[in-house]
Amino acid sequence: MTDNLTVTVLGTGIMGAAMARNLVRAGHTVRVWNRTRAKAEPLAADGARVAGTPAEAVEGADVVLTMLHDGPAALDVLREAAPALRSGTAWVQSGTAGTEALGDLADFARAHGLVFFDAPVLGTRQPAEAGQLLVLAAGPAGHRAAVTPVFDAIGSRTVWTGEDGAAGSATRLKLVANSWVVAVTAATGETLALAKALGVDPSDFFGAIDGGPLDMGYLRAKSRLILEDRLTPAQFAVATAAKDARLIVRAGEEHGVRLDVAAASAERLERAAAQGHAHEDMAAAYFASFDEAEGPSA
Repeated sequence: MTDNLTVTVLGTGIMGAAMARNLVRAGHTVRVWNRTRAKAEPLAADGARVAGTPAEAVEGADVVLTMLHDGPAALDVLREAAPALRSGTAWVQSGTAGTEALGDLADFARAHGLVFFDAPVLGTRQPAEAGQLLVLAAGPAGHRAAVTPVFDAIGSRTVWTGEDGAAGSATRLKLVANSWVVAVTAATGETLALAKALGVDPSDFFGAIDGGPLDMGYLRAKSRLILEDRLTPAQFAVATAAKDARLIVRAGEEHGVRLDVAAASAERLERAAAQGHAHEDMAAAYFASFDEAEGPSA
């Protein structure tokens, strides 16, 4: 297979749209589809072809990349695309699907002769737009050359975790990493909420931890989004983070581990979404510390 591929991107939200643009910039022929077509249309100006159906999008594709809400959503869309899928096509599943869904996805791939890659990514809007995602991938070594140009276009590095995408080693690593992201974001929001309640200037808190072991770039980045009211456009939306938090909790339960922080974080995110912050950055979970009627500002 040549390095110039025909790549289909199914799902053009925050991440999928950025990935599609970087694939076009890398010289690949890119087709895109999204359930809400208006979200895909702007990619035409970047050189992508906007398809009306999943089947139209995948016809003749070398690689199909799915960046959809969860595993069931990816499976539903691939079923719609099934009549046009070509045996031997590589399917790169890059959404956070959770461990429960991988068996069904792999079974579908096997039934349709697709080469299945479990390949979630670490990163948010900014690294996605810059082509600097970290790709966590599992798939057969003999077929990796088919997807390496895709991973090179969307990411700065690829970490291979295994040869069997169905085993879920990449997804498991993604859930572990996201459990840290969710926990730190929740703690950031609660810290700023407590500071507000106690009349503590956040700058005093940051001054106290400056340069020490408690200081961290992610804390400061998420805090700035809250304090400077820059929660849109979202780097990683509240609703998506809530879904991921629930996947993390379920994965823990499946393996006999109780994840109290992840469960509480999921509740905070869902509460913030119910308050109207679903499409804001996940840092907006900050607002879940307050009664909705108060409408607090940082």
